[in-house]
Amino acid sequence: MNSELVVKGLIFKGVRLLAGILLGLLFGGCSWFAWLPGVGDGGSKDDEDTSEPIKLEKFTAEADIRVVWKRGVGQGLGKKYVRLTPSVVEDRIVAADAYGGVFAFDRFNGKEIWANQFDPKNKKSFGVRALLARKDPSFVSGGVSTGDGLIFLGTTKGEIVALNITDGTESWRTQVGTEIGASPAVGDDEVFVHTIDDRLSALDVIDGRVIWTADNQMPLLTLRGTASPTYAQGVVFSGTAGGKIAALRGENGEPIWEQRLVLPEGRSELDRMVDVDASPLVSGSTVYGLAYQGNLVAFNRRDGRPLWQVQLSGFQDMAEGYGQIYVVNESDKIFAIDKETGEISWESESFLRRDLTAPVAYSNYLVVGDGEGYLHFLAQRDGRMIARRKIDGDGIRTKVTVAGDTVFVLANSGNLHALSLRLK
Repeated sequence: MNSELVVKGLIFKGVRLLAGILLGLLFGGCSWFAWLPGVGDGGSKDDEDTSEPIKLEKFTAEADIRVVWKRGVGQGLGKKYVRLTPSVVEDRIVAADAYGGVFAFDRFNGKEIWANQFDPKNKKSFGVRALLARKDPSFVSGGVSTGDGLIFLGTTKGEIVALNITDGTESWRTQVGTEIGASPAVGDDEVFVHTIDDRLSALDVIDGRVIWTADNQMPLLTLRGTASPTYAQGVVFSGTAGGKIAALRGENGEPIWEQRLVLPEGRSELDRMVDVDASPLVSGSTVYGLAYQGNLVAFNRRDGRPLWQVQLSGFQDMAEGYGQIYVVNESDKIFAIDKETGEISWESESFLRRDLTAPVAYSNYLVVGDGEGYLHFLAQRDGRMIARRKIDGDGIRTKVTVAGDTVFVLANSGNLHALSLRLK
């Protein structure tokens, strides 16, 4: 299990605080507090997590990875488990750091178009929060999403901030509750935001007004972060911390269907964690959901009827291509699964314990980064290695962004790389 182990349902008041601390010490020591700013980001709970990443095998490269341009994005992603995926809009790419810096670059040559600090300084606080913040005052925790001429970012303070894509000036901001742990989704003049207390909110894209909210029952222990909502043709699909996929009408939040990916089982709260932190993947008439310590399940998009399932545990977003669904499991094993049947087409154990990013399909290839800063290109057809290059010594935890024939990689250090792949 990775160090993103968290507890999001705890209320720090009176006796509940003492009970929570005792429970945390019982189940995971300091790693139990990993959801709090700056705490436990390097922790682990079992031997597998503390073992070394598997060594990369030599291979005959079939292509070269070339740097088109490279630019710095503020102060980087900090020490917390923050993933801020850059977003491409027409001729520009927008990227953010974890400290409120947002940057727009020309995606073809890397020239800076504008830069903005939407919160000039994260205000200092006192008491427990200040103690736990340690030396990392980062506060941007969800993004980068774009739509309707705006950029959307979520914060640890529960704010969704909208910036104008033209010049980066602030358009509006809205308080939606607790920390926003994933990128918002945009569709039909609405912004859909998932907070770490498992609440889904729909906001008006024009002024940030809250249109509706949908709450889910929170288990005691969950993984850090939440699944980004997925919007498609008037319906928003959302994963829950309780192991479910829900489909709701975008205009009013009316439930359409809800299905469980796995039943929580086990003697301890750790055993019963079944978060759906991977964003639901919508493809044609099918919705795919992935649960931690659970299953990959294909559902009929219209009524939620299960079509097939594979026992598979993961928390990273999925990708699709070549008629296959690509999944990185909790141990960093990569699976290619037939979209129609659920049969495993191929699997790779070449990256075990390397802290892979979510996979992304690019042309005929599958792209993943790892915790040591390597970028890997695999063939979608059979999983063989095509190319590899070390991009950044601080590692990569954010999935890549693809636009045209360019792959954009935001490293933990804050370096944004534009790369191309050329066959030998």
